[in-house]
Amino acid sequence: MISSNTPSWTEQLLALQGRPITDQDRQRAALHLVDWFGSVMLGHHSAAGVAISRWAAHASKGACWTVGGRYLNCESAALSNGSLGNIYELDDLHRGAVVHPADTIMAAALAVAQREKVSPQAFLDAVVRGYEVAIRVGLLAGTPHYQHWYSTATCGVFGAATACASLLQLDVHQATNALAQAGMQASGVWQCRMESGFSKQLATGRSAQSGVLAADLASAGLEGPRHILEGQHGWLAATDSMPTKKHAMAVLTPEAGSPWLIHEVSFKPWPVCRHVHPAIACAVELHKKIGPIDNIVRIEISTYQTALDFANEPKPITSQQARFSLQHGVAVALMQGDFWLDDAQPDSLNLPQLVRLRQHTQVRADKQWNLAYPSHYGAKLRVWLRNGQCIEASQNDAPGDPENPLSTSEIVEKNQDVMRAANYAPRSISQLINASTKLPEACSMDDLWDALDKLQKV
Repeated sequence: MISSNTPSWTEQLLALQGRPITDQDRQRAALHLVDWFGSVMLGHHSAAGVAISRWAAHASKGACWTVGGRYLNCESAALSNGSLGNIYELDDLHRGAVVHPADTIMAAALAVAQREKVSPQAFLDAVVRGYEVAIRVGLLAGTPHYQHWYSTATCGVFGAATACASLLQLDVHQATNALAQAGMQASGVWQCRMESGFSKQLATGRSAQSGVLAADLASAGLEGPRHILEGQHGWLAATDSMPTKKHAMAVLTPEAGSPWLIHEVSFKPWPVCRHVHPAIACAVELHKKIGPIDNIVRIEISTYQTALDFANEPKPITSQQARFSLQHGVAVALMQGDFWLDDAQPDSLNLPQLVRLRQHTQVRADKQWNLAYPSHYGAKLRVWLRNGQCIEASQNDAPGDPENPLSTSEIVEKNQDVMRAANYAPRSISQLINASTKLPEACSMDDLWDALDKLQKV
């Protein structure tokens, strides 16, 4: 039985929030904001985005910006924007937690920041703190949780609530209540990936919205269970995700001076499921070595079991299936040395060369990669040619991971490309990216709000 005097896990997570936040930390948060903007601006044009827009047309109006230029109340804006970041699989990721933090945290924090008229530094600090809590809750829950639960939503709501609590300047007691109310709303199961539909988008959008609601309710004095995470009937027990005491202590009590976990979050260079990225990176490496792709007679991908669970799709017939297909991602990268948005469209799926390569591809799980997962996402690719030669490449960490990072310029260029694909005008793109990246030293957020308000299509 947990004593009423025992510090709860949410209280221990909040105790980590007092660490200093530097300009470097804020610059990192601003870079993730740019990356998130690209994802949601493109996601707005998808079928799911159109459905969300139809819903938003009937939502309560307010002062908070949403993609498409509609201004809604804070909670509705968080749901609307929070539903869009994961659609094209360009969202950031923390590997160990298996959480895409930006999807929920950015949407919630941006809406509250605009409603409360906070400073840029307060906004970026809230993002850093939100990432910290979402990731640590994901680490507590671990990969067993990820088997059935959509960790980005279920763990992300704790991060969204933390970011909003920071923006509202809640005290420790109030912030603990905010996390309690977040835990009462944490939801999202993986059946959404087994069937067609847009429920995955609802999960992240609702998580962002629930984070706003949790902090607002706590600010109003709504009390909640302190031991929402580790209690006998708490969230971890209810989701069959309770960690060992040793693991929990490691997550809840990091070494003094440990950097903020936002620096461990990966950026995606390609618009596909992150589990496909290591194999694509191998294919990009082999692209120039194989000559004409007609030379290929056999392909073997070895990676970790979770990648197969999520992305073993030898015959993709939809864009969504293409983004979750190891076979298609590797085939495209072998053929052209890259993978981009058009490569998940029906025209690409039906190319005879790619169909043939997918048919000649085998996938398997390998002990080496299973042992490394989730700390490292790795893969090995072997390609046999008609002359009997076998060439191979391997990746311990995918491009964009901390051990294999993308440069700031590469991240910015990627999102310029994404925003252009969403048909935004070059001047609008430049204004938004400049306003975002200059937030750490800005005196107010007015330039960002102005850039968002003036976004123009081509």
